[in-house]
Amino acid sequence: MTVKLLIDECLWPGLARQAVDAGYWDATCLRDRGLLGTQDPQVMEYAIAQDYVLVTHNAVDFRGRDGQGGLYGKAEIHPGLICLSTSGAMTVACQQKLFGMLLERLREVPDLINQALELEEQLDGTVTIRHYQIPR
Repeated sequence: MTVKLLIDECLWPGLARQAVDAGYWDATCLRDRGLLGTQDPQVMEYAIAQDYVLVTHNAVDFRGRDGQGGLYGKAEIHPGLICLSTSGAMTVACQQKLFGMLLERLREVPDLINQALELEEQLDGTVTIRHYQIPR
């Protein structure tokens, strides 16, 4: 796979291994890069400089509200943003489920340049996937 994934510290770092096992060889997490505690603007700068698609649960800060605003809304060009969210608890099992669905969806997407993929699980277990431009 050509997509490079960077897992934010708000998510389970084992998602990087899940990505590697699925064939996304260049997947890592902030913990493994020595970047725990890094502020969001610097996380975005690092992801963009290293050509990583950032995977986060911290959607509002990075994508803004309804895909407008946020840190990525201010970037002229970026490799992409992935947001995982749930109406319930963001447990490790929930993260693994959403991330697995995401990895399957990525096989259909040639790149995420200036785009976002957002997976949201509802309380009834249904998952909504949105794919949109950011900034709009």
